[in-house]
Amino acid sequence: MAKRSKKYRAAKEMLEEKDFFTIDEAIPLLLKTAKTKFDSSCEVHLNLGVNPKHADQIVRGTMKMPHGTGKEYRIVALVSEDKEKEAKDAGAVEAGGSDLIEKISKGWLDFDIMIAMPSMMKEIGKVAKILGQQRLMPSPKAGTVTDEIGETIKDIMEGKVEYRNDKQGNLHNIFGKVSFGDEKLKENLKRYLKAVVEAKPAGVKGVYIKSITLSTSMSPGIKVDTQEAYE
Repeated sequence: MAKRSKKYRAAKEMLEEKDFFTIDEAIPLLLKTAKTKFDSSCEVHLNLGVNPKHADQIVRGTMKMPHGTGKEYRIVALVSEDKEKEAKDAGAVEAGGSDLIEKISKGWLDFDIMIAMPSMMKEIGKVAKILGQQRLMPSPKAGTVTDEIGETIKDIMEGKVEYRNDKQGNLHNIFGKVSFGDEKLKENLKRYLKAVVEAKPAGVKGVYIKSITLSTSMSPGIKVDTQEAYE
């Protein structure tokens, strides 16, 4: 087992008072335990009572953080020629059609999100496997297959995020930066939890949200009372 740093152990000691915290208690602790010199991202991790093997129990959607995430995304747009300028003006690092596909097929993956027009999806077959393996495939469910190119790019830049459970039924998302402070982080987190609760699949029986853990870069996890998600 790797030896934890002195800062990590000190942060861990702050959390020994209780097993679970309210959001009002957890956010200040999250900021106190953030010991990096850079502006750490604040992360929320949920374990859900879903069976990911069943298609009707997949939890997936999008929501917009009231105060953004603080993360800068590199977005590319698979668009027709007449939409390239709109995409780049909105903030896309690259925009194009078959030329963009060719670039990706040669190994270029220096981006976080791909937006695509529905009419351009026919071009994507050549790189579908590459994009799928990197979780970069555009999807209507994620809001990344759209004709509203400029608006969609701006929404992502301003804090629109996708949440999607993994094979173990977990959700992992960033909900801000340490520099946001208590109130903005609380508002972002509460809005996120509300969205996840509202996205509960009808087929899920029993406990839906089994655990909520908050953390920052290289800090210990803070366990939040799951009832906070329903407040």
